[in-house]
Parts: sequence; structure tokens; C-alpha cells
Amino acid sequence: MLTNTDLEGMVETSDEWIRRRTGIATRHIADGPVADLATEAAAKALATAGPEPGEIGMVIVATCSAIDRCPSIAAQVAGRLGIPAPVCFDLNNGCAGFRTALATADHAIRAGAARHALVIGAEKMSDVTDWTDRGTCVLLGDGAGAAVLSTADAPKLGPVVWGSDPARRDLVRLVDAWQPAFAQDGQSVFRWAARELPAVAAEACHRAGIATTDLAGVVTHQADLRIVEALTDRLDLRDDVVIGKDVVDSGNTSAASVPLALSKMVGRGELPSGEPVLLFAFGGGLSWAGQVVTCP
Repeated sequence: MLTNTDLEGMVETSDEWIRRRTGIATRHIADGPVADLATEAAAKALATAGPEPGEIGMVIVATCSAIDRCPSIAAQVAGRLGIPAPVCFDLNNGCAGFRTALATADHAIRAGAARHALVIGAEKMSDVTDWTDRGTCVLLGDGAGAAVLSTADAPKLGPVVWGSDPARRDLVRLVDAWQPAFAQDGQSVFRWAARELPAVAAEACHRAGIATTDLAGVVTHQADLRIVEALTDRLDLRDDVVIGKDVVDSGNTSAASVPLALSKMVGRGELPSGEPVLLFAFGGGLSWAGQVVTCP
């Protein structure tokens, strides 16, 4: 665990400044590579969901921080968990990666290409952090989350709303392909997320056949607390809706942030099983993906 007090000894900053600007108190730094994080999250998801490894027909890992190019992290996870013959690939769509991967697996299952899919968001952002840049190093953390998607008589995932704005692709980026470092235009990203994305999030609810007031929970990408609150404050939500704020404890874990936050909320019993939850992510590209799911 890396606290704000720890960061005070590394860069010119303070606990008060970090909390006021980002809402973040702690973040976690992994010892091992992205494949280790992905495998541990995937093993927990399989143990919870029930399918045997041999039943998994697809493994997708969403990541932008993995150093390994080939074999894919997905293939490494499948090999470690004894999944014998799945289609495996990694997907890089920045912070929207897990949501993009989840929708991709959903489409594959609906098309009959697989009966069970393992979808993982895993990031070791500490490997791509510029620890001299106080504007970004205070944000980032490491983590992973995973989900198993299976065929069902009644689909529990609504239609996805996804897209990108390539004209603003450089607002969030990893610079220098061989020794990458995270960089962003934070204020521009904040304005974009607060002004333009609430309508996209509402459209995901509309396509699922519900109103935003029907939602029991909202889990957005955990960019920082100000963005999470700015986005959700502009949605028409009930007073009792549960909003994911894992960013306070985990920092910005990019593609891992939505599944990581959701799994903690489910584990703590904060979200009622069977109720609609909006999963919404956004980030580099600039990309976004939103989908209403039935809470497991």
C-alpha cells in the first residue's frame, strides 16, 4: 500500500492536496507482473461463478500496462489455470478496456461462439508511472478484477453504448512505446467527462429499457473522485443509489477499476442481487463504453 504520506517523501505534494484534488487516500503497488494479478483475479472469478476451466471457451484480458506482447496475458492466464483450448487475446482500450472486453465477450456468447467467457481487467500502472510528475503519480495504482459470462435463458446484460473521439486521443496517453509513462491533460479530461459522458451513460440505460432512476448502483471508471462525482451528479439517480468510490482506496487502476470496484461492492453486500447496475468506463482514445448489467 502506498499512502499519500509516502508520496510526500517522493514528490512535492501533500496529503491535503491529493485528497482535495483527487479524493485518493491510498493505492496499491504490485510485486509481480500483470499476468500474476490477472491470474489471481481470474481464479477467484472461476471459483465464484462455477464453470470448470475446461468449459471456458474465451479468455480476454483488458490491459494497457502489460510489458509482455506475446504470448498474450490471456494465454498466460489460461495456461496457469488449466483452461485447455480457449480463444485468448488481450485488448487495449485504455481505461475503457474492461467494459469493451465485457461487451465483446457478450456479443461472442450471443453469437454462439462460446458458452462461457472469462473477462479480466488487469493493470500494473506503477510500471508506467512517472514518479517525478506530481500531477499523475498520485493517481495511479495496480489491481485486477474478473468476471465470468455464461449463456442464460434471460440475458442479464443490456446493449452496450460504446465509441470514441479520436480527435482528442492524446488527452490521455502512454508516451514512449518502449519506456512508457502515463500522461494526461487532466482538466480537459475532467471537462469532457463531466459535460459529455452523462448523456452517454443515460443512453445505456435507455437501450436497456430502464430509466436512470431504476438503477440500484453505478460503477464508473475510477479516474479520480472529482470525475466520478461530477459524472454521477449529472445523472437522474435515486437518493439510495450506490455509487462506486473505490478510487479512494485503490487509486486509478485503469482497465481494472470497474471490475475491482464492482467485486468489492458485491462482496460487501452493498448491491442487491438481481438489481440493475450501470457499468461505465472512459479514458484514453478518448474511448467510452457503458452497459447495464443485472447484479450477480
